[in-house]
Amino acid sequence: MERRLRYPRTSANRQRLRLLAAAFLLAAGLTGACAQRTGSRGAVYILTANFEVNPVMQRYIDRGIGDAERNNAKAVVIKLDTPGGLSDSMDKIVQRIQAAKVPVIVYVSPSGGRAASAGTFITMSAHVAAMAPGTEIGAAHPVAAGGGDITGTLGTKVENDAAAKARAIAEARGRNADWAEAAVRQSVSAPVSEAVQKRIVDYQADSIDQLLQKADGRTVRVGQRSLTLTGLEFAPRVEDNLTFLERVLNVLSDPNIAFLLLSLGGLGLLIELVHPGVFFPGVFGVISLILALFVLGTLPVNWAGVGLIGLAFVLFAMEVYVGGFGALGVGGAVSLIAGGLILTSSSNPDFQVSRWLVVTTGAVVAAFFLLFVGALLRARRLPPAVGIETLIGRLAVARSDLAPRGFVFVEGERWQAVAEDAPVRRGEHVVVTAVRGLTLTVRRRPSAPPPSAPAGAP
Repeated sequence: MERRLRYPRTSANRQRLRLLAAAFLLAAGLTGACAQRTGSRGAVYILTANFEVNPVMQRYIDRGIGDAERNNAKAVVIKLDTPGGLSDSMDKIVQRIQAAKVPVIVYVSPSGGRAASAGTFITMSAHVAAMAPGTEIGAAHPVAAGGGDITGTLGTKVENDAAAKARAIAEARGRNADWAEAAVRQSVSAPVSEAVQKRIVDYQADSIDQLLQKADGRTVRVGQRSLTLTGLEFAPRVEDNLTFLERVLNVLSDPNIAFLLLSLGGLGLLIELVHPGVFFPGVFGVISLILALFVLGTLPVNWAGVGLIGLAFVLFAMEVYVGGFGALGVGGAVSLIAGGLILTSSSNPDFQVSRWLVVTTGAVVAAFFLLFVGALLRARRLPPAVGIETLIGRLAVARSDLAPRGFVFVEGERWQAVAEDAPVRRGEHVVVTAVRGLTLTVRRRPSAPPPSAPAGAP
C-alpha cells in the first residue's frame, strides 16, 4: 500500500531565515566597506560637488570638511557645478562652511559650469571664491512646487527671507551684498568677468594650480581668528571623492525611486506572507525596503506619507485574508496614493513624486492584490490534489464486516476502516468521511447499489 504523507517545511523555513539574515549582513557589510580612507596631514583636500544640492551633497561636504579638519589640512577646495536644489541642504552646507576650522575655497568649474540658485549662496559663503572661464553665477530667486513664482504674502515672506540671507552671507565675506540681494529678488546672473569686476567672487582661475597659486598669501577669517594662507601651491593634494555608498545614494536620491522601492518592498513581503512557498519575493522585498530607507535618508521625508504607504499594504493583507468585498482593497489603494503624494516635505518640484507614477502604481498594486492574490488564496482553499486527504468523499467497498472496524477497498488499495454507522456488511458501498493517520472513517452510502467488487480488485 502506498502511503502519501505531508511533512511540515521546517527546513525550508530555516533556509529562508538564514537567507534573510544574510541579506541584512550584506547590507551592513557594504555600509562598512564604503568608508572613506583618511588622507595625509597638511594637505589640500579637493571635493567635487557636480550635482544638485541635496542631502547627499550636504553629507559629502560635511564629511570632506571633517576629514580635512581631522588631518589638519591647509585648505579645502570644493569644485562646484550645480543648477541649485533644496534650500534646507543649502542652509546646512553654508553653516558647515562658516563653522569650518580650516579655510574653504569654492571653485566654480569646469568651464561651462555654473553656481545657480542654491549654488550662489554656497559660493559666496566660502572663505575664498573663484570661478573658471566660461562659468556663471546667480539666478537665486526661490520658486514654488510647480516651478513658478510664489505669490501672495507667502511669496513675499520667502523672497525677503532669501534676500536677507544672501545679503548677510555676502557681507560676512566682504562681497557685493547689493548684487547678492538682486540675485534673489530679480534673478540676475553674472558671467565670470562680471562676477570678478563686481566683487561677487575673488578672482578667475584657469586650473586648480592657478587657483591655489592665487590663494597663497590671502588672509581670511576662520572662526574667531585671522589666518594667512601659505604653502597651498606645493602642498600635497587629496582627492576626497564620493564614496561608493554616496554615489549609489546620489543616483537613488529620487523621490520616484524611493516610492517605487517602498511599494515593491511591501509587495514582495506581502506575497511571501500570502504564499510562503515562494522565497524570492520575500528576499526582494527586504532588499527593496533597505534601499528605500537609504534613499529616504537623503530626502526631505514626510513620515506621514511613509506611514500611509505601510497602512496601504496592511489593508491589502486584510482584504486578502478577511475578505472585505473590495472595500479594504480600495482603502489600501487610496492610502498608497495619498502616501506617495505627501512622501516628501519639499516644495521643490525636483524632489516630489510624480503624480502619474503614484496613481499608476496605486492602481496596479490594488489590481494585483484584488485579482491575482485573491485567486491564489481561493485556489489554496480547495481540497488538496495529492495526499491521503484526497480520499475524503471517495466511494469504497467493505472487504470485511465493519463492526465497527474492518477493511475497505478504495482507489485500488486496501485500508483499515472504522464505520460511523456500524454494522456494515461485507460488499456494501461506503463513503470516506475522514482520515486519521492510516485509518479511514466511513459511513454507509445511502441507497447503495448492489455490492460488487470494483474493477481490478484482488
